[in-house]
Amino acid sequence: MDLHTDVLIGEVVRVFDTTLRDGEQTPGIAFTLEEKLEIARQLDKLGVDAIEAGFPISSDEELTAVKRIAEAGLDSTICGLARVVREDIDACIDAGVDMVHIFVSTSDIQREHTIKKSRDEVCNISVESVEYVKDRGLECLFSAMDATRTDPDYLIKIFKLVEAAGVDAINIPDTVGVASPSFMYNLISKIREEISVPLDVHCHNDFGLAVANTVMAVEAGARQVQVAVNGIGERAGNANLAEVVMSLHSIYGARTGIRTRYLYETSKFLERLCGMHILPNTPIVGENAFSHESGIHAHGVIEESATFEPGIMTPEMVGHRRRIVVGKHTGAHAVAEKLEEIGIEVTKEQLDEILSRVKELGSKGKMVTDADLYTIAEVVLREIGKQEQVLRVKELSVMTGNVLTPTAVVRAVVHGEERAVAEIGVGPVDAALNAVKSLIGEFETVKLRDLRIDAITGGSDALADVMIAVEDEEGRIVSARGVRDDIVIASVDALVSGINRLSLLKKKVD
Repeated sequence: MDLHTDVLIGEVVRVFDTTLRDGEQTPGIAFTLEEKLEIARQLDKLGVDAIEAGFPISSDEELTAVKRIAEAGLDSTICGLARVVREDIDACIDAGVDMVHIFVSTSDIQREHTIKKSRDEVCNISVESVEYVKDRGLECLFSAMDATRTDPDYLIKIFKLVEAAGVDAINIPDTVGVASPSFMYNLISKIREEISVPLDVHCHNDFGLAVANTVMAVEAGARQVQVAVNGIGERAGNANLAEVVMSLHSIYGARTGIRTRYLYETSKFLERLCGMHILPNTPIVGENAFSHESGIHAHGVIEESATFEPGIMTPEMVGHRRRIVVGKHTGAHAVAEKLEEIGIEVTKEQLDEILSRVKELGSKGKMVTDADLYTIAEVVLREIGKQEQVLRVKELSVMTGNVLTPTAVVRAVVHGEERAVAEIGVGPVDAALNAVKSLIGEFETVKLRDLRIDAITGGSDALADVMIAVEDEEGRIVSARGVRDDIVIASVDALVSGINRLSLLKKKVD
C-alpha cells in the first residue's frame, strides 16, 4: 500500500541544523571548540544544508568557534545568529559566516516584557537589519520569535516588510512549543498565501509535538526545517533531525540532502560527546528501533521484514541494524535463527531446553544478551547430546544462615535409579557439590580439580558462568560448564555435566 501523500512527492526540503546553537542551550551541555568542529564536520558529512554554528556576539569564545567552523571548508552553509542589532550582525560578519540569522520578538507578551518596543518599532528595526545584512552580500534568514503566539495579521505584515527588504527566507518558530499540528498547518498555509520567499520552521518539543508540527508545516508549504541531532535544545528540545528527515523521506516521498545512512552514526557520535543517553525506544536511532522479541514479531521479520517494520524505512537506510532479542516473549524460531547465525545447529529437544532456560531468565526480569544465549546453548548441547547420562538431577535444595551449617539436599537419577542425599559444606556451593559427589560415590570416585566462577555480562543480574574440571580414578580430566542466574545451580550443572562426560570417556576407553 502506498502511504505517500501526493502533495510532497519529489519536493525538496532543506535541512537547517541548530545542534551547535540551540542544541548547546540544553541544560548541562557545553561543547569545547574542538568538539564544535567535530560536530560541524559530522553534520557536513551527514549532508545538512545549513549549520547554525553559534551566536557570535555572546562571547569571544563563541565568535572564535563560529569563525573556525566557517573556515573549515565545509560544503554546508555556515550560519551565525544575531538579534536585530548592528553589533550582533557585525560579529557574524567578522566570523566569516555565509548566512546571518536575525531574530526579534513579535508576540505581544515577549515584545512588551523583553525588548519593550512597539509593533511599528519592531517592523522598522527588522527591515533595517535585513537591509544591513543584504548590503554586505550575505544570505539573510529572518525569524519572528514566538511566532505561534503572535497576532497572525501582524505576523504577515512584518513578513511582507522583510520580504520587500530582500530577505532570503523567513522562519516561523514555535518558540515555546505550544502549537498543535493542525494549528501549524493552518498558520503556514495562511502565510504561504501571502509570502513568496521560502518558509522555514523551528519547533520546540514542550508537548512532544515538535516533529509532528515540523512535518505538518512542510505539508502546508514550508521548505526548510530547523532540527537538532537527538532533538537536543532548550527545555524539552527541538525537532529531532532523524525523525523529521525519515518522516519526510519515507512517509511523504519528499527529498532532502541528508545521507540517511549516517543518521545512526551521527546520533551515537553526539550521544558520546554530550553525555545525554538516547533511550532504547527512541525512533530511528534507538537500540530498540529495529529490535524484536515477541515470538510472532520475530518470526515475521525473519521471513519478511516488512511484516512488523514500516517497510518504507529499513535499518540499512539509516545505518542501523536489525536485532532479534531473546527474552520471556521469545519464540523457538528466533532462538534457532540466532544460533544458526553463528553456526550452531540444534535438535528439537536441545532447542526446547535452550528456549526454556531463556524464558526462565526473562521471566525473572533478566535481559538475556547474545552472550547469555550462546553460553546457554553451549551448555545445553553438552548436556543433551547422544551420550547416555549416568547422572540427572531432579531437585536441589540448599539451606544456609548465620547459625545453620550450609546443607544441600539433592535428588537425582543415578544409573537409572532415583536417589537422594544430604551433605554439608563450608558454603552453599560447596555443600551442593559435596551432595552430588556423594550421590555418584558408590559407582565411581571423582575429584574436583578446578572451579572458576565468572559473570557473563556484568551487573547484579548477570548469569553465573561456572567452569569445573573433574578427574576420575584413572586420572582422566574433563572440563565442564554451567550457566544459570543462580550460582549454586550453575555449579551443580557444571559438575553433573563433567561427571557425565567422564562416564562417556570411560566407556570409549573400555
